[in-house]
Amino acid sequence: MTDSALPPPPAPPAASLPGGSPSGEPRVRKRDRHGRGMRGPVAPPQVPLSASRGELFGDLVRDSVERLERRWPQLAEVEFMIGDVPGPPGGAETGWNDEAVQLGALVEAGGGRAARIVVFRRPVEIRAKSRDERAMLVHEIVVEQVAELLGLSPETVDPRYGSD
Repeated sequence: MTDSALPPPPAPPAASLPGGSPSGEPRVRKRDRHGRGMRGPVAPPQVPLSASRGELFGDLVRDSVERLERRWPQLAEVEFMIGDVPGPPGGAETGWNDEAVQLGALVEAGGGRAARIVVFRRPVEIRAKSRDERAMLVHEIVVEQVAELLGLSPETVDPRYGSD
């Protein structure tokens, strides 16, 4: 008797392969294994439900800026940004103290950099309970920062400032 390699095991029929069909092509799955259908998105992307809180907040800031840019065209050169939370009031070296938390900040132009206005998302979301309150608060913050940048009163920047 001579030593020889074992022959390969016979291949199972294609229909018995997982996900296979008799023709050998992968089968398209139409339902999950529990029969309830495939999972998909809860809402289509164009519906506000699928937008994140950050994206919705960005839309509020953008709406407010667009409203002010119609009246003040020089705001086109200003960078508007959204920060999650402000840093310590006195800077990283001094740490935190009992001062109020900032809702917005102004960084003056300098060194070839445009002026920046930052609106802090988390403190605003905590203070406003509804979307309408949040929109009003964001607009007031943007108006106050623009007024500080331009050296004007908030009522001059937006005559509806402070009115409900």
